[in-house]
Amino acid sequence: MAAIDVYEEEPLRNPGHPLLKMENVVATPHIGYVTRDEYEVQFSDIFDQITAYAAGTPINVVNPNVFNVLKDRQRG
Repeated sequence: MAAIDVYEEEPLRNPGHPLLKMENVVATPHIGYVTRDEYEVQFSDIFDQITAYAAGTPINVVNPNVFNVLKDRQRG
């Protein structure tokens, strides 16, 4: 059994593609991960990040040192 959502060439449009003919393969578009629960988690996280940024206390920042650089630029 296999579940696949990434292909060498996307989108997978050829109905004759060998993967699509296999009975033990589930083939979905690359957005196969999308579920209602996943959207709720993602949007909740995004909302939390936006409100934290607006409050001046950003969260989940990949490069937090950028804020020090910005502060230095504002000073002088």
